[in-house]
Formats: sequence, C-alpha cells, structure tokens
Amino acid sequence: MCSNKTLLSEILCVLILIRFQTASIHIFVQQYMVLLPFLIHTDSPEKVCVQLTHLNESVTLSATLEYQGENRSLIDDVVSEKDVFTCIPFSVSTHPLGTSVAFLTVMVKGATLQFRSRKSVLVKNSESLVFVQTDKPIYKPGQTVLFRIVSLDKDFYPLNEKVDHNSFYPHLQDPQRNRVYQWQGVELETGLAQLSFPLTSDPIQGTYKIVVQKSFSSYVEHSFSVKEYVLPKYEVLVKLPKMITIKDKELPVSVCGLYTYGKPVPGLVHVQVCRKFSHSASNCYGKEAEAVCEEFTRQVNARGCASGVVRTKIFQLQRRGYEMSIEVQGKITEDGTGIEMTGTGSCGITPIMSKISFDLLDSLYRPGIPLFGKVKLVDGTDAPIANETITISVDSVEGNYTTDEQGQSWFSIDTTTFTQASLEIRADHKPELNCYDSEWITPSYEHAMRRINRFYSPSKSFLKIEPKPETLTCGSPTEIQVHYIFTPEAIGEQKKIVIYYLVMAKGGIILEDTHDLTVNTGDAYGTFQLTFPVEATIAPLARMLVYTILPSGEVIASSADFQVESCLPNKVRLSFVPKEGLPASNTRLQLHTSPRSLCALRAVDKSVLLMKPEDELSPSSVSLAVSGNKQELGLKVFTSSKIHKPEICQHYPGHVMERSYSGSSTSFILPPQQLPKIYHPVSFLPPTSLNINYTSSEGNAALDVTIPDTITEWKANAFCTSADTGFGLSPTVSLRAFQPFFVELTLPYSVVRGESFTLKATVFNYLAACIRVSVSLAESTHFLATPVEKQEESYCICVNERKTVAWAVTPRSLGQVEFSVSTEALQNQQPCGNIIVETPEKGRKDTVIRQLLVEVCGLLSLVSMSEPVSLVLPETVVDGSARAYFSVLGDIMGTAMQNLHQLLQMPFGCGEQNMVLFAPNIYVLDYLNKTEQLSEEVKSKAIGYLVSGYQRQLKYKHWDGSYSTFGPRYGQVGNTWLTAFVLKSFAQARPHIFIDEKHIQDALVWLTQKQKENGCFRSSGTLLNNAMKGGVNDEITLTAYIIIALLEIPLPVTHSVVRNALFCLETAADEKENHVYTKALMAYAFALAGKEEKRKALLGSLEKEAVKKGECSWWDISFF
Repeated sequence: MCSNKTLLSEILCVLILIRFQTASIHIFVQQYMVLLPFLIHTDSPEKVCVQLTHLNESVTLSATLEYQGENRSLIDDVVSEKDVFTCIPFSVSTHPLGTSVAFLTVMVKGATLQFRSRKSVLVKNSESLVFVQTDKPIYKPGQTVLFRIVSLDKDFYPLNEKVDHNSFYPHLQDPQRNRVYQWQGVELETGLAQLSFPLTSDPIQGTYKIVVQKSFSSYVEHSFSVKEYVLPKYEVLVKLPKMITIKDKELPVSVCGLYTYGKPVPGLVHVQVCRKFSHSASNCYGKEAEAVCEEFTRQVNARGCASGVVRTKIFQLQRRGYEMSIEVQGKITEDGTGIEMTGTGSCGITPIMSKISFDLLDSLYRPGIPLFGKVKLVDGTDAPIANETITISVDSVEGNYTTDEQGQSWFSIDTTTFTQASLEIRADHKPELNCYDSEWITPSYEHAMRRINRFYSPSKSFLKIEPKPETLTCGSPTEIQVHYIFTPEAIGEQKKIVIYYLVMAKGGIILEDTHDLTVNTGDAYGTFQLTFPVEATIAPLARMLVYTILPSGEVIASSADFQVESCLPNKVRLSFVPKEGLPASNTRLQLHTSPRSLCALRAVDKSVLLMKPEDELSPSSVSLAVSGNKQELGLKVFTSSKIHKPEICQHYPGHVMERSYSGSSTSFILPPQQLPKIYHPVSFLPPTSLNINYTSSEGNAALDVTIPDTITEWKANAFCTSADTGFGLSPTVSLRAFQPFFVELTLPYSVVRGESFTLKATVFNYLAACIRVSVSLAESTHFLATPVEKQEESYCICVNERKTVAWAVTPRSLGQVEFSVSTEALQNQQPCGNIIVETPEKGRKDTVIRQLLVEVCGLLSLVSMSEPVSLVLPETVVDGSARAYFSVLGDIMGTAMQNLHQLLQMPFGCGEQNMVLFAPNIYVLDYLNKTEQLSEEVKSKAIGYLVSGYQRQLKYKHWDGSYSTFGPRYGQVGNTWLTAFVLKSFAQARPHIFIDEKHIQDALVWLTQKQKENGCFRSSGTLLNNAMKGGVNDEITLTAYIIIALLEIPLPVTHSVVRNALFCLETAADEKENHVYTKALMAYAFALAGKEEKRKALLGSLEKEAVKKGECSWWDISFF
C-alpha cells in the first residue's frame, strides 16, 4: 500500500528502521550501530559513536581508521555490559591534495557473535576563517592604509601560521587589477598580523582590494575606496514607511539633518516625492514624462526636521503602468554656508492587503502525536495584524484561531484519528476577490497551504522533538520537549527504554548522551525533557538527533534544527570614561576580556562612515562565516542489520527526507542543510592611530587617549584573540568630541593657484546663554584674503545659533596651504539686543587649522635647461682677490654621495617624469649596497620612493602591457621607448621591492610584437622628453635601447627576440652613417651580449669622432 511507503519530509531528520529475522518480535537481537560525520575535516576534533545493544556475551570492540597509508586504532576494548554507547574522539592530518578518502573498520567479536563493517568517509582539509580589516573604508590620496589579517579555526581559536600558503602571499590590487604590492612571510601572532601601505599623492582612484590567498583555490578579499573627498559635516535622513498598500490615502514623509556630533542642522529642506512610469517616454517630453512628482519646501524645526503628509491620489496607486515604488529625495541647504546635502528614501507599493505564512509546521505527522504549528498574519507592509481570525482547515475539518499582538497564533491539531498518507493544511484570512482588469490592480488576500505526510513505522511507534520558535540564548542550558508513542507490540514487557541523543554543529558531533525513559505496560505515550548547554561551539545552527532501538530491532528517531544566538567564546567589553569630552582633552579607554588576550582597537570618525557605509563586524557575521565553511551537518550511519528503504510515493522539491527503514546492512547519509556561502570581509582600526595590546592576567587593559581635535562622534570597537578562550568582539561604543562653543571651516578639497574661492568660518553656540565673539583669519604670504562683507570687531550669537564669516581667498603658493581661523568669546559688557552676554568659564577660545591642496593650472611638464659656466676672470677683477675651489674625491660616486638628496627623490608627474625619478633610486641602492655604505635611513627612504613610483607608474599602463606619457585615459597609444625603460627599471627594482612579474611579462610581450622581420623594432607612440632617446629617433637607436633593456632583465642571448635584434644591430654596425649616440648604445648592447669584436670596433669609431683638446675629449652632438 502506498500509505506504508510515505515520503517523510523534514529538514535534516533521520529515521532508520531495522527489522531482524527472528522467531518472536520480543526476542532481543544483538546488533551494533556506528555513527560518524559523513565529511571529516582535517586538524579538527571529530567523533565516531559506536553502539552495541542486547549483548548476551563478552565481546571485543575495535575500530580502526585507515588514512594516508596508515592504520590507527581508535578503540580496542573488551565489552561485558549488555548495552554500550560510546563516542571516540579522533582527528586526521592535512592531506596535500585537499580532499581524500579514509576508511573506518568496526569489528565486534565474541564467542558466538561477530560483526565487521568497513566504510569509506570523505576527508577534506579544514579551511581557516580569515578576516581582513582596514582602519577605515575610504582613503584620500597620500594617506596610509592600515589593515590587519585575522586567522581563526572553526571554533574561533587563533591560528599562528604564516600567511604564505603554497607560495601565495597577501597582496594589494588597484582598480585596474594591478598587483601593486605583495607582503611575504607574514607571521601571525595569536592569530593576528597588522600591515600598512602608503598611497601615492596621485594614485589611481577607485576600489582597491587586499587579497589573502588561503589555499590554491580559496582566497579572501577586502575592498576599500580611494578618492578625493571632503568629509560631510552632517547627514540627511529621509524617513517614510517601507511599504504602503494600494488602498492607502496618505504618505507621511520626514527629512532631518543631523551633524555628526548629534546636533540638528538649521536650514531649508526641499522634498521631492515621485512615482516613475514603468516605461518612460522619449526624452523629448522632459521629466514630466518620466514620473509623477509632488514637491514641497519647508524650514526645519528645532529638531532639524521638516515633515509633511503627501496625498497619494496624484500617484494613482491602483493603476498599472507605474513602478511599484515611490522615491523620495530630501535636500537640506545649511544656513550660513549654503552647503547642500541630499538624502534619499524609497517606499514600496503592494496590492497585498494581508498574507498568511506558516512560521513553524511539522513536515510530517505521527498519528497520535499532536501536529504543532504557528501561523503569522501580516499586511502588505509586513506589519503584524493583531486580533484577527484565521481559519485553519485540515482536509474537511476547520478551526478558528485569533492572532496575538505579533500577528501570530499557535495551533495544535489532534492526529489520533488521522490515517491518510498525506494531509493538506490551509490557512485563510479573507476570501480572494475574483476580479481582474488590465488597467487596474486588484487588492489581494493571500492564504497559506502546506501538504504534510504521515510518518511510517511498522509498530506505529514514534518520537517527535517539539520545535522551539525562539533562538536559543548562549550561556544557559535549554530544555527540549520530546513526544513519544510506543505500542505494546513494540516494547512488550519492557519497563525502561533508553533514549540516545546527539547534538551536531559545524559539521561534527558536539555532544552525546542518553536518557532513561520509564514507561507503563501497554500503550505508552507522553513527553519527556532533554537538556543540553547552549555555547559558542554550537552557534549559529544546532541539529539534534533523538533515537531509540526497540527489542524488535526497529530504530525510532526524530531530529530538529535549532537556531542559536551568535556568540563568541571570548567576552569583550569596551568603554570610554568619560564618553564625552572637549577636543584635545583626555579620556580613558577601558577594555575587559579574557586574561592574556591580544586585543586590536579601532576608532573611526562617524563622518567617514557617512561617506562610505560598511558592513560592521559582528558575532553573527563571524558565526555565519564559520558555518559557511562547515555547512555539512550530516551523519553516516552503518549497522549490522539490513535496511529496506520504502518506495517514495511523492516528492516535494526543497525538502530533506525523514525516513524509517527496516531490513539489512547499509549506510545512510544525513544531507547537509543548504546554508548560503559566506565571504569573509570585515573592518576595524583608528584613522590616526593603531593599537594592539595584551591584557593583564586579570583580563583588563586601559589606554589613556587624547580626544582628537575634531567636533564629531567616534565609533570604536575592539576584538581580542586568546589561545585559551578564542576570539571575542566588543559592541561598538561612541566617544563624542564636543564643546558648546567652536568654529568650523568650509573648504573645498583642492583649488587652483591664482583663482579665488570663498573660505567660510561658522561659529556655533550651544551654551545656555548668548555670547559675543570675535572671528579672525591669520595672515599668510601663501594667500591673499579679503572679507566678503564688512568685517566687524565682534558678533552676537545667542543660544543654539551660529554666525558665518566669509573671506574671498586667492592662493599664491602651490602644495598644502595652511589656514588658521580663531574665534574667542569676549568679556564684553555690550549686550545682544536686550540680552546680557556671558563668557564661558572654559573653552573661551577655539582655533581651527586646516590645510588646502593648491594645484597648478594644467599639466606639469618636464623642462630641461642647461647653462655654461665661464671660468674666465673679468678684466676689472682686483688683483689677488680671485679664488677657485675644487675637490678631489677618490670615489667615482663621491659627488653623488655628497648630494644624495638630489638623487633620492620621490617620483611624481607623468609617465616619463615618474620613471626619470624612479630609476636613480635603484642605482643608488645598488651602489651603496655593493660598497657596504647603505644605511637603514637611506635604504628606508629609497625603498619608500620605489614603492611609490611603482604604484604611480601603473597609472600609465595600457591594457596591452605598454606605457605612455599620460596613460590610456587621454587616447594615447603605448610608446616603445618608455615601455622599454619601464621594463628595464622594473626588472632592476625586483631585488628591492615587490614587482608583479605580470607587468614585466606584459611589457615584454608588447615589445616583442613591435619587432620587424629584419629584427629591428619599429617606433610607436609619442615621447615628450627627447633626452630619453638621446635626441635620436630612428629604428637602430631604438633597437639598441630595447636590446639593452632585454639583456638587463636578463633575457639570454639565445632568446629569439634578442638574437634577431642583434642581427639588426650587426647589419647597422657595418654602416658608416650612424649617430654618435647610436654607436654608444650599440657598443653597450654588444658588450652585454658578449660580442667583443663588435664592441671594440664601435668604441674605436667613437674614439675617432671625439673632439680632443689637451687632456679633454668630447663629442659635439645635439640632443634637442
């Protein structure tokens, strides 16, 4: 009968029915059962559980694990007890291939009893959980990126390992996917390492990625942005419902402006509310054809907000042809400064008036055990509907239930009389309207329907774990209610039944235990409770398996999933005392965690988070990241008995099967729950400092902090790692830097020298009384400033008011120009109108110093100039007064050594300028290193310049691997001279800094494509600096230059490209019309290639062309 072959659907449940061929059902049959995770992870504690039941003799129990060619004994004991249930811990080592197979052999041997089973199990290398966190989500050019790498195991314990798996290292990618830097041999201390990278003053702007390779095919990346920006002074919040229904007549809208330090923004609000058409008309008809809009303008109130109610009639919510959402834009113009900030919001439109869902419902029912479930009633905005009647029908039987304040209603259905193979359960609120019109949207009332199946048991005995609707709380045990029914045919005269249960999480068996259940003779039914502790080890998802073995050999089982609060083993608390203070005043940061923890702190200006919000690191994100690595929560089960699998009558996609079996030996795999794959990005660190501290033996640490000189709110948090207690994360806390009287400047990010801009200084008064203040801008030779309006000696500012003073400023200097504005509360008897002014006791004066980048108009270009120096004395010189000074140095580089600051320079400018300044840093480093004169100071400076120059040069790289003066943005093609220079310099810089081999290979391939059939190279692109090619622009000179670059990579002389190019030069060397500079390059190229005869011949030719006068020799050539 199909009813005896029912499909049993329930998330991760197992039921194994074992029926033995015996003379009587009440004869106790000896048997064994082995349970282990179907996927074993290396270097991780695992368990295999072995059960022997109904023994009537002593037996030897042994379990052997075969892995990587070795046999390891897990247990080898003599068992005399009647029933045995034991779980054996073990672990396996890492496999070089990542995935392999192990074999588990279980043997039970006695005088009359002998069992043996050998099963395979999949072994997979464990992956560490890696976080990459930066000190903030967005950076300006020239700033230093600070970041940390954190590595944890699946139980949140730190891994002290080198981050260089299989020779892959942490590296930084720019927006063009260039690998601009790579760290090697990074060692983690208590699972943590911190690194940094300086951005150039003119980097490629966009999204950068820090990439950490975990294994050959697994990596973690964290993104941050680089752009020129000015931090926002305030944020605009648009508040409106998330959803409205097509029946709603009004839409409330509120727009608020708040400074980062929490005070309201005064100003004018302009609000635009629009509903767009589904298919907008042609652009010819303007914005009116794109959307229907309603607008209003209001002055903000004392709370910085402006509110209004928009009538929805204009939007025709029930008519088709529009998008099912309303977009709101709120713009606030700040009083005094005129700064505009915009916020947006969106409100969905739904035709659903109500909808019902089954929040909890058994996927199958067991006759005699109540069918538990919970329904939830919400409206179209997902708001719960309370005190409404829901009708629940099971086939032809109906029942009415009333929703509570959360719109929920629990129900329990008596299944004693149910015999059907499957049941259909339906929940209704109101009947659907059977209306349709192509132009109009009809309101709908959605019902819920579910089909459940009957649980199959030959003895009609069942176990059922009662579900828990709430999330389990960490740190306290939880009680699980289990329902049972045992028929007389199943238990006979048995008075006690042993219940076995396992709890699984993160792919392994976490705990196991038994429960003795006392039952009466005859029909036994009721409930019992099981308890297990809720800890971080089972978060975020725990799976419980409860089963028992009847005398007949039938196994009755039930399983259930429980959501667990995301908690971490190391409890971390962070606090500021006090949590608010004046800028530049002191506060104390207090940290409480496990003893001897390594803790990392981060504090970020709230303005930065307004610029670029980011996902905050939280216990739930960490737990989900681990569960993403450990999704497999299945068991492999094998026994000494045969198992018959009933035929499946129906299949419902998306459900996991729960089954009962009887019969012979087999194995059964519990399928893993499908959890989302989680990536592992995060963030942390202060913009001005980076702190890592060890806590004391009591788990406490304190740090004295000076509050930064910025009126804002700082968001701070910390995480800690400990070898004893693992990883912990503090909640985010705030530090508010505030003073009731201060001045703020309004500046652009950068200006052009010679052009005027308006510098505005706004003085705020949040004191409880009016004050009279003076405002002044410090004079400077770097700019010219004149007041926009007539400047007064003092200004009156009352409670919660402000005053803006403006100057027209014209910069005179380039670079970072400093502006200093001071305001002081005067001790003045002059009243503000009729109000007497007061002077604050502290904080009477506030000075703000800001820097502004002043740039030159247009593009910088390299101009070379030369000037002869005459040593001929003038005729009017006084006799005996002439002096001449010279120095004789025994070191050929002596003059350069005395002027290192002229050779070691920070590369800047276009692609040509940058390389001209990049290359000397290499030569100085090489020379000083070989002559043992290299100091750490000079080495650090030169390497810093090389890193910056390398990063900058990648801006001028083309997609084909070539380089040009201004890069691909200006439509230039790659230049052969510059590309060869970059190739040569990058290759020579490799011993000093990281150079991605890809850039060298890309340039080499591109140059190779420029070689002609005769071996010469053809010129491509434009070179502005004629001196780089010696003033000579022909293929022979270019070929010699490229050969020198290739040989210095170095490429072997036998390489086809080099061999063909040398043929080109050998042919040209026989000609007499070569330029002097060309001959010099050819001679050097032949010297590198080992062709001495050609080198000597060219040097001889150069000697003949030299101009000689006395002891001096030179060549008359022009480079320009």
